[in-house]
Amino acid sequence: MENKNTHDFAFGKDNYIILIAGIVILTIGYLLMVGGGAEDPNTFSAEEIFSTRRITVAPIVILIGFATVLVAVMKKSKE
Repeated sequence: MENKNTHDFAFGKDNYIILIAGIVILTIGYLLMVGGGAEDPNTFSAEEIFSTRRITVAPIVILIGFATVLVAVMKKSKE
């Protein structure tokens, strides 16, 4: 009789660690996009809205986060 104490999870421990890291990177990317609104709706601040952080850095961080999540899903588990 075979004693089966192991659980059949979809991912291994490494996959979950990489997945959580990817989610953290995605959260950081979205937080980099936050802001830029004016307190007065009649004013427009192009420098604030179209800053390098919001237009360039945040999308690159988000793409890195999605790539990390993809690696976590596609990586073959050792178990």
